Amino acid sequence: MNKIIQAGALFGVLAVGIGAFGAHGLAEILEVHGRTDTFETGVKYHFYHAIALVLTGLIGHHPYSKKWLKWSSLGFISGILIFSGSLYTLSLTGVTWLGAITPLGGIAFILGWIFLAIAVSSKK
Repeated sequence: MNKIIQAGALFGVLAVGIGAFGAHGLAEILEVHGRTDTFETGVKYHFYHAIALVLTGLIGHHPYSKKWLKWSSLGFISGILIFSGSLYTLSLTGVTWLGAITPLGGIAFILGWIFLAIAVSSKK
């Protein structure tokens, strides 16, 4: 479970860094593409799910199903990579077809939350 906490911490660091870089170093590019709000949405969901990863790892120190907690973590990680990653790329490049894969990341987030609910409702 400590690896899940570490992954959450790493994703948290990246969320802060990407958010700050977007606000300062990428502001002009984001404005050119008209995607400042899209980028900020990516950062928000990235950050929320970094925190969810840390909490999932902490919950893992209790007698809940480790299997479902791992699946939950994979959902959150996949969601960050697909949802936020596609929004970041779309925002910086203007390549609009990337918006078609963004919902897959949203589904991964949803599954992560469902798996977390299953984990805490079942013992080891």
